[in-house]
Amino acid sequence: MVAGSKTKQELIKSFAEHKSDTGSCSVQVALLTNRINNLTEHFKAHKKDYNSRVGLLRLVSQRKRLLEYLKREDTGKYRELVDKLKIKK
Repeated sequence: MVAGSKTKQELIKSFAEHKSDTGSCSVQVALLTNRINNLTEHFKAHKKDYNSRVGLLRLVSQRKRLLEYLKREDTGKYRELVDKLKIKK
């Protein structure tokens, strides 16, 4: 359920813009999406975990800000990322 370092490395590799890219907008959005999906699964079993829900809302808002920035800077890359991650926008 928790994203291990292998999963994280695979996400970084698949969304990186160049070989040593670990912090570009698309990589950050991919990692946040993975964490959001994991927390969503967690809430199916732990409905009353309100502290983690606050963390989830923080992650969602951070991803939203990154996506807004990417949409403003490079619309084509934004659309490609949203399609690849299957994010509703």
